[in-house]
Amino acid sequence: MTSADLVLPPTDQQTPPAVVLRAPDEQPLDQALSDMHLLLEQHGYVIAVYPASIPVAHERRLHMIRSVLESDRIALIKADLPPLGVAVLVRQLRQLSICDFSAGVVASAARLLSHYIHAGALLNSVTKLDRVPVSLKAHAKSWVPGSQFGVLANPNPQLIKIGSGDLTGPEFSTHLLVAKGQLQSEWVTSTIAPAWQVQAVHEVALPADSPPWWGTPKMIEFAAFLPDISLIYQLVSSVRREVCTWCGNELIGDRCGLCSAPLKPPENQTHGSGVLNQGTPMHHGS
Repeated sequence: MTSADLVLPPTDQQTPPAVVLRAPDEQPLDQALSDMHLLLEQHGYVIAVYPASIPVAHERRLHMIRSVLESDRIALIKADLPPLGVAVLVRQLRQLSICDFSAGVVASAARLLSHYIHAGALLNSVTKLDRVPVSLKAHAKSWVPGSQFGVLANPNPQLIKIGSGDLTGPEFSTHLLVAKGQLQSEWVTSTIAPAWQVQAVHEVALPADSPPWWGTPKMIEFAAFLPDISLIYQLVSSVRREVCTWCGNELIGDRCGLCSAPLKPPENQTHGSGVLNQGTPMHHGS
């Protein structure tokens, strides 16, 4: 993980901790290489998840470390999720890491699990929000100043004015993480939680990257997720496993989580990433 405030507290005593891979201005390259080498010695594999919004220099540093160490045992997973969604994904991968899955399956499970994270926010302004499609924002300009907006960034972008519509939630039972910025509102807990049939609400500190990600500090971020490791395990187990023809590691889906090689050449691939949906339980009792 690339930021300490994206490391959520463990859900149980078995959930292992996460390691923060520091930015170039916080740590010299030789120290970063040494730390990564030590992690590989201790654990065999490293799955590094980082937000798509991190500075280019930080992303380059991660790729440089992987290149210098010439290691297919380092997975670099770029997560295009809001900060709280990234934090949820990292904790789920931490939970999976102690199950009987290979490192390749855990790494490639990141894409699958991302589809089950409903990440959004309540905002007092969308003028600087550039994370949802422009067509959704276009009609927002006509709304009255002082309005508040509900935005869903993942899995399917949505934008509503509070009081005139609903955000489409998950069709399976979840827990809800809530992180409050500089906005006073009970909308997330009083409207979203019951409408989505959330089983439990947990409040956490707002990640430092959240206000710039959402375009305003006057916001409340939330993320609904599958809390049960046995259900996550079942989800990952239900997807067919393949062997990467490039690095030889196991994978699920259409791309190796460790070396990023596609499963098959594009011309032979008829279903795209549809493999992720095979056997995936979409409805779980609330």
